[in-house]
Amino acid sequence: MTLRIYGNRQLKTLPGKETRPTSGRVREAVFNIWQGTIDRCRWLDLCAGSGSMGAEALCRGASLVVGIEQSSRACAIIQQNWQQVAGTEQKFQVLRGDVIQQLKNLSGRQFDRIYLDPPYASGVYEPVLEAIAQVQLLEPRGEIAVEHSPQGWTPPEIPTWEICRQKVYGNTALTFYTTVESGEMD
Repeated sequence: MTLRIYGNRQLKTLPGKETRPTSGRVREAVFNIWQGTIDRCRWLDLCAGSGSMGAEALCRGASLVVGIEQSSRACAIIQQNWQQVAGTEQKFQVLRGDVIQQLKNLSGRQFDRIYLDPPYASGVYEPVLEAIAQVQLLEPRGEIAVEHSPQGWTPPEIPTWEICRQKVYGNTALTFYTTVESGEMD
């Protein structure tokens, strides 16, 4: 199966239901919301699947895209997709393994935009968001977009973050977090 991203570029996806690519409608919504902030940003794509969100960020000028994915088959597809859109510039890194462990390995780095899209029923939302906060991977003026089911999902409360917007697109919902200004936490 293939899907198309910005600039009518085709990406490969894994056959079957091992991954669930973010729909074109949701991808377009995220990039419209973050319009004007992608060029030269550092992007972290968590539970990356086919890598469509990271590929889109690369196409739109991200200076660095890091993806984390558990499946070795999916990592191979992500590597191919990102190489195709990045060309000769190696502006990306694909990390294979447990998302929480890999987040700890990114300690000392920060990202302007983080996209989290695990399997909706996986139960990893809260531990992953807590790990991002603990390792301080979100740049102070950065944002995180969390893709989830619109039913039965309660946004985890992270003391140093606040929800800045929530959107629903059919069977997909997005919750956006940003860092709370230090004066607001007093």
